Amino acid sequence: MPQGKTSGIKNEKQYEALVDKGMSKTKAARIANTPDAGKKGGKAEKYEERTKKDLYNKAKEVGIEGRSNMRKEELIKALRNS
Repeated sequence: MPQGKTSGIKNEKQYEALVDKGMSKTKAARIANTPDAGKKGGKAEKYEERTKKDLYNKAKEVGIEGRSNMRKEELIKALRNS
């Protein structure tokens, strides 16, 4: 992409704002070209409302070690810090 030209960027305003904040042009372009960039996230259930089994499975999915010996509160803390 030639310098000063942002053709192909779907949301040029967002792209320019990200670059102005110091983000690399590549990363800014990836974000600005995401269809739902800038929209609020999903409606995931709070960890406290999930079962220990659900938390264990999520911990397994993200690769938290020692999960089999953790209590529900420990799984929540480990997931939030992963």
